Amino acid sequence: MVRVLKYVVAAATVAPIVVVLRLASVSYAGVAAPLLLLDVLAVARLWGTGPALAAAASGAGAYSYFFLPPFGFGIEDPEDWIAFITFIVTAVIAGELASSASRRAAEAQAGRREIERLYQELQTAFERASEAEAARRNEQLKAALLDALTHNLRTPLTSIKASVTALIRAGVWTPTSELSGEGRRDLLQVIDEESDRLNRFIEGLSTSDQTEQAPPIHLRAVDVRELVQSGLHRAETVTRDHRVRVDVDASVPAVSVDAASITEVIYILLDNASKYAPVGTAITVDADADGEREVRISVRDEGPGIPEALRERVFEKFFRVPSRESHDPNRGGVGLGLPIARRLVETQGGRIAIEAPPSGRGTMMVMVLPVAAESESADVDRTPPVAAAR
Repeated sequence: MVRVLKYVVAAATVAPIVVVLRLASVSYAGVAAPLLLLDVLAVARLWGTGPALAAAASGAGAYSYFFLPPFGFGIEDPEDWIAFITFIVTAVIAGELASSASRRAAEAQAGRREIERLYQELQTAFERASEAEAARRNEQLKAALLDALTHNLRTPLTSIKASVTALIRAGVWTPTSELSGEGRRDLLQVIDEESDRLNRFIEGLSTSDQTEQAPPIHLRAVDVRELVQSGLHRAETVTRDHRVRVDVDASVPAVSVDAASITEVIYILLDNASKYAPVGTAITVDADADGEREVRISVRDEGPGIPEALRERVFEKFFRVPSRESHDPNRGGVGLGLPIARRLVETQGGRIAIEAPPSGRGTMMVMVLPVAAESESADVDRTPPVAAAR
């Protein structure tokens, strides 16, 4: 019914044009023909080819009846026949072209809507896939973080447990005890040092990214050779697969630091160097004066190195160099060692950074510490210069 109504309305659109032209006393075919053709074009754009043909037929009848002499449906002049036929052909072609253009526009609009729909579906699918991938990586990160935390907590706890067990088995000390008084002191020293180390690690989990510096504590003049030797001793188990070279300048002055904290920093640097440098390569520890007020201690390895753009980011908590894994699967990192090391150094007025190694290969961590005042250095026990390799 609606379709039939469109045809009727399309045919009737000619009537207003004819009425207006008749009221204006226009009888010239050259004026009427363009107006009737415009009507056909308008109908074609609105309702398509069928109604446009109905409007063309109605317009052709009105054109012949009202504007081609003699008025009525009879046409005598051959030129009027040519004009009439031309009008009909033009009206049909114009209606078809207008209808085709309308269809193409509708199809293009439908195509755009379909593309938008497919794009939305694709975007939704991509977001779901991204969420799934992010969840998978998040689980991997949690597992790696738990493994690393477990390793860093288990190491000092194992030493503490072993020392306590040995002391319990030894019982009350007597001159004839299997465990000598010196051995007991050594075990108690291990418990004390490992407890401090565990405490510093746990503290670093929550405070390694704080901007406020805690006031330095337990600062005293310490011989740099003593610091280096303590750090090397602590790191013996992690550096056993590497050649460790040590070169401490004989004239290097004492530094004003907390010895336990700096020993821990040296251990962290040696642990990192041995973790990522190939087995059998050299790890070099140097120490020399840097002017009159500072001492430089560097730990250099022959590993893959750290890109310059990431040399500051490695001091951010939980950051790790992408695609960088330890050669020992049991020594996975968590990205806390260097942030803790920087905090320990900076709380004592020093600084730590990564510098380009002289050879251009590997990583060189440089720690700069303040020289102790003369009054502090007077009581320092000077040991022979350290210059060793293994």
